[in-house]
Amino acid sequence: MNGWKKAGRGAKVRLVASLEAQEAAVLRGLVAEVRQMLAGRVEQNPADELAAITGIRTGPSTRPDDRVLARLLPDFTTEDADLAAGLRSIHEPELIEAKDAAAALVLDTLPDTGGRIELTVEQADVWLAALNDVRLALGTALDVSEDMPDELDPDDPRASHLGVYQWLTFVQDALVQSRMQVR
Repeated sequence: MNGWKKAGRGAKVRLVASLEAQEAAVLRGLVAEVRQMLAGRVEQNPADELAAITGIRTGPSTRPDDRVLARLLPDFTTEDADLAAGLRSIHEPELIEAKDAAAALVLDTLPDTGGRIELTVEQADVWLAALNDVRLALGTALDVSEDMPDELDPDDPRASHLGVYQWLTFVQDALVQSRMQVR
């Protein structure tokens, strides 16, 4: 990928990029993994008879045990544990639904074998949300921090994946820069 470019004018503005087959496969795999993690969390939703009657969905009231999933689904507040549990139970299903929909849009607009991607402004915004989720998940798994060097010792088990994280950062940043050109 060489970056994103703005194409067209007015209502016909599109953000365009091209991915190599390997890049598309990596992105597709990472997005699919995030979706699987979110689906696993949905399976943990408690059975709620009132929700079945009213149609109001509820989710778990506790933070995910998995640290990557906990990063994707942070607490809504740290002020009060009961309030945090209640807010999580009420809002987490919607948050998961939004994250899953963003991931689904990326998969729908990402060519299976690489090639040209052409996004509307609205689709670009959704891509940015999904890319952010993938970067958060991978960055958490790799223990990425501001203090981490750009390259790790080759013996470090994270070394081969750090390049993928850096590539995702480039893809996201390039899309942000192109998106900022659109008013």
